[in-house]
Formats: sequence, C-alpha cells, structure tokens
Amino acid sequence: MGPRTVDAADDEFEDEDFSEIVAAGATWARRRFVRCSFSGSDLRGLRTDVCTFDECDFRGADMGDSEHRGSALRTCSFQGVTLLGSSFRGCSLLGSTLLDARMRPISFVDCDLTLVSLGRADLRGTDLSGLRLREANLVETDLRKADLHGADLSGARLRGARLEGADLRGARIDADGLVQARLEGATVDAATAVRFAVAHGLIIS
Repeated sequence: MGPRTVDAADDEFEDEDFSEIVAAGATWARRRFVRCSFSGSDLRGLRTDVCTFDECDFRGADMGDSEHRGSALRTCSFQGVTLLGSSFRGCSLLGSTLLDARMRPISFVDCDLTLVSLGRADLRGTDLSGLRLREANLVETDLRKADLHGADLSGARLRGARLEGADLRGARIDADGLVQARLEGATVDAATAVRFAVAHGLIIS
C-alpha cells in the first residue's frame, strides 16, 4: 500500500506510514501518533493543538512556518528537517533529535527540551529564555547572542558550545558546562560568576 493521508475522522494512529504526504496548512487537534513516519512530507504551515507524537520520524520533512501549541513531540527524529519560522508554545520535545535541522528563525515559549539533541545546531540570537534544557546535547551548538535568561541547563553537554555574547542571567549551568563552553562576552549574574571562577580553580575569599 502507498502512503496514507491523515483522515480527519480519526484521532489515533499507530505504526502508520505518512511519508511524503502533503498536509501544508492543515490543522490537527488532539490527535495521537505513535511510531508514525512523516519523512519527506510537506508540513509547511501545519498547526498542531494538544497533539501527541511518540517515536515518530520526521526526517527530511518541511515544517517551515508550522505552529505547535500544547503538543508533545517525544523521542521523535527531526534530522534534516526544515523548521524555519516555526513556533512551539507549551510543548514538550523530550528526548527528540534535531541534528542537521534548519531552525533560524524559530520560536520556543515555555517548552521542555529535556534530553533533546541539538548538537552543532545554529541557534544564534534565538530566544531560549526560561526553557528546560536539562541533559540536552548542546555539543558545538552555536548559541552566540542567544537569550538563555532563566533557562535550566542542568546536566547539559556543552563541550565546545558557543555562548559568546549570550544572556545567561539566572540560568542554571553545571561546573562542567562553565568550563567546556565558550563564554567570552556572555552576560551572567553574580552567582554564575562565582561558579565560573570556582570551576576554573579560583579561590574566592
């Protein structure tokens, strides 16, 4: 059988092949997808409202200008996905992979990106304030001039991450991250400055 379309009458899908479907401009509300493939699909302008995607494959899909509100996209693969102009509000991307995705500009508001893989992603100047990025893979991620004010980066892998000029006031960053990331010109609060000094072997008296 060929690829299916998302039937408007259904609200739950499991192990379905939606590869290369065209759903540009569609609205999906309160639908649940488990282990479904959307690889290579045209999802430009797609809107999801309180939808759930578990272990779904979006590799190579075009999700530019899509809007997602209250949706959970957990343990999904967004490798090579186009997300230019997309927005996520109140969403969870727990454990998902966004390697080689095109993301700028992109908007995240009140989102949980715990365990997300964003290694080598280009997020320069992106507003990531207040996000949960616990244990995220940010190895060699470009976060120059990004707004990470109040973000939770506890346990995040920051080796080689570029944080020059970033706003890190109120952010939670482990000592390893303060040592491994590039922080020249970053704005920090007093507490982070002390942790930075201690992480680099200084004794504060």
